[in-house]
Amino acid sequence: MAASFRWIVQLHRDVPKAARFYSEGLGLKIDVCTLRWAELQCGPLKLALMHSPSVHAVEKGYSSVLSFTVTDINNTVTKLMALGAELDGSIKYEIHGKVAAMRCIDGHMLGLFEPA
Repeated sequence: MAASFRWIVQLHRDVPKAARFYSEGLGLKIDVCTLRWAELQCGPLKLALMHSPSVHAVEKGYSSVLSFTVTDINNTVTKLMALGAELDGSIKYEIHGKVAAMRCIDGHMLGLFEPA
């Protein structure tokens, strides 16, 4: 049997705040949330958020990039910015749809895609 993903894990300084960010900003369902660990349902995968007092990878410019397909990129960008994200550049209008890059709390990168 081939290996399969159990979770995609991100390190965060404030796990409940990060869980709220993904839940309210992207509509992910929170299955578990404590001060040190959260699990959010994201289609067939789970996004796990784990507490780390300092997020060295992000501080050094390295981070995971999570990419999400959304139905309304403008509305999603607005919600995420209200929750603390920053738009990294502008929304791009490509032939295949709209794309945006954002930095979420703790500096992780998010890619957003709205199909044409």
